[in-house]
Amino acid sequence: MKIGRSAAAGSLESSDAMVTISPGEGMTVEIESVVMKQFGPAIEAAVRQELARQGVEDALVRVQDKGALECTIRARVETAILRAGEVKA
Repeated sequence: MKIGRSAAAGSLESSDAMVTISPGEGMTVEIESVVMKQFGPAIEAAVRQELARQGVEDALVRVQDKGALECTIRARVETAILRAGEVKA
């Protein structure tokens, strides 16, 4: 899937995450998290797996995590991708 515009999903409330995705060259994932020391690698792995599952190859993804569960992070990434994607006819 090609990222056609910037989009976001989620919130900055406790136990949630705000994910923004924009068109980019290559794949860049930036993470800011209150639990970065404990779960940073797991958060990045979940984001990259969801991007791969959706077929995204070029994007800039920013995650602002406030202690969200992995399933929440995946859902936010998926929603941001679908909001930003270009539908091919």
